[in-house]
Amino acid sequence: MSTCKLDHSHEDVKQKYESQKDYLPEEMKQLFEQFFAKEHTQDLLNEVFHLLKKYDLAAEEEKSERKNRLYMILHNV
Repeated sequence: MSTCKLDHSHEDVKQKYESQKDYLPEEMKQLFEQFFAKEHTQDLLNEVFHLLKKYDLAAEEEKSERKNRLYMILHNV
């Protein structure tokens, strides 16, 4: 993934999640609900946004890497 100079808001991340949630594992949805109930650093919001961005179009290997990274983040916030 390329780096992005934009800062993504909590709402941006939530909208991106809503657009991709049908492609994410079912058990991840509860973790996202918990994630959105809290405040997060700008760096973390940006990272989650980019992990979700075009998740549905990613190759299976990249999708697996993104999913693993999302689980790491969601379990540790």
